[in-house]
Amino acid sequence: MSQSSSALVLFSGGQDSTTCLASALKRYRHVETVGFDYGQRHRVELDARVHVLTAIRQDFPQWADRLGEDHLIDLGVLGQISETSLTRETEITENEDGLPSTFVPGRNLIFLTLSAALAWRRGIDVIIGGMCETDYSGYPDCRRDTIDAQQKALSLGMDRQFTLKTPLMWLDKSETWQLAFDIGGEALVDLIVEKTHSCYMGDHRTRHDWGYGCGKCPACDLRANGYHKWRERQK
Repeated sequence: MSQSSSALVLFSGGQDSTTCLASALKRYRHVETVGFDYGQRHRVELDARVHVLTAIRQDFPQWADRLGEDHLIDLGVLGQISETSLTRETEITENEDGLPSTFVPGRNLIFLTLSAALAWRRGIDVIIGGMCETDYSGYPDCRRDTIDAQQKALSLGMDRQFTLKTPLMWLDKSETWQLAFDIGGEALVDLIVEKTHSCYMGDHRTRHDWGYGCGKCPACDLRANGYHKWRERQK
């Protein structure tokens, strides 16, 4: 059990944030969640958030009392100013600067700032996100250096010592699947497969052994490859 009694988890309804949520529920006595509606192309993830939270309360009674309020923040302005493949019906490509067209500039910086403002009001000093720079799409706001800088800025700017935790930062996707298994066994893995959503194209109709998705976008590719690598290690 962590010395801090509560935490706020950035919760999108995807594999990574669900694993982070499970990790937090195992460590903290009170855990709240926050999500963002920013006009994302894969809006089905907002529905996935509700399904995951409901399943956790029903299937993991040891965590149900620890799972507190869920917050959904309207961040439509981010979608309005973003010309990306996550906020527009455009092809996923690589830009001239080497970043994928799915990169939404400032997204995680805004998410963390608003999460800290919410945490300040709720009396929470630990904020947990699923950022990772091992198996990822190259987003600069997922790097630990960025998170460290933001932690310092938020703590100074709000005059409260925030701790930004990123439990997946140094894990590849196969290790993320393993972490979920270590925390909640096959029951948690099954929940992630059946209830979470990661596909950039918003396809939650096509079922694969690793979950739902188009099977072609970068998010599906990372998730599928990690799942198969993890299963191979189990043999």
